Amino acid sequence: MRLVFAGTPAVAVPSLTTLAARFDVAGVVTRIDAPLGRKRVLTPSPVATAADELGIPVIKANRLDDDVTARVAALDADLGVIVAYGGLVREPLLSTPRLGWINLHFSLLPRWRGAAPVQWSIIAGDTETGATVFQLVPGLDAGAVWSMSSTPIGAHESAGALLSRLSLSGAEQLASTVAGIGDGTLSAREQEGEVTLAPKLGIDDAHLDFSQDVDAVYRRLRGVTPEPGAFAEIDGARMKILDAAPARDRPRLDPGVVVADGSHVLVGTAGAPLELLTVHPAGKKAMAAADWWRGAGAERMIAR
Repeated sequence: MRLVFAGTPAVAVPSLTTLAARFDVAGVVTRIDAPLGRKRVLTPSPVATAADELGIPVIKANRLDDDVTARVAALDADLGVIVAYGGLVREPLLSTPRLGWINLHFSLLPRWRGAAPVQWSIIAGDTETGATVFQLVPGLDAGAVWSMSSTPIGAHESAGALLSRLSLSGAEQLASTVAGIGDGTLSAREQEGEVTLAPKLGIDDAHLDFSQDVDAVYRRLRGVTPEPGAFAEIDGARMKILDAAPARDRPRLDPGVVVADGSHVLVGTAGAPLELLTVHPAGKKAMAAADWWRGAGAERMIAR
């Protein structure tokens, strides 16, 4: 099997390296270099860096236009493989590889079609998720399924940790699926079940709402960690909440009330309090919540 691979972020790198070790990856499509850090230095995507290290030709593009289609066609690939590229594949590129394109998606399709399936599965309180390899079609994540695997979601697992774990197991699943498509031992089946959507998260999605139960607040925090990053307004100042945990053994507080109980910094919710563990105040470095509270010198604050 001769492949063309499309992907951009770090979670796509295990798939690229695994495929490159077992198949002929003729080329890689990834998004153009992006400005990163305070100095906004143009930096290649993690997939571009990995492809360079593997000696695979790279096509950098944010739009899969006619030029990209022609360059992909010149690779004469049997199959296109996508893992988190970050753009839509339309005709005629969709039909350019002999067998079309397959996509590794980190959910149990048709649940959580869209850009942020892992994040929304945690926010919604799912106890299980997984990875699906499906045939790419014009509809959003709607193609027939080649393979699917499932895994429990850890009770304290963040979206970042879960996505990292799925990227490793998904790479092996993807390689096995490519092999099965190549030798004809796999057949695709249409998706079955209720469709739910997982749109890209915005900053408003990361604002913690302490009028909710502590479990809902905690799920939201885990679901938006590390990106876009949970935050709250505490006494009018924005505070990033990097780590926290339900404090079910502590007395209840009114929603949004922030107090210290010994060395524990607690925020009231509609249920048990949430204990703040690591915070990042605006203009300062990340720190333990207890250190921030001592420096603030307050007896009580309000979080919104």
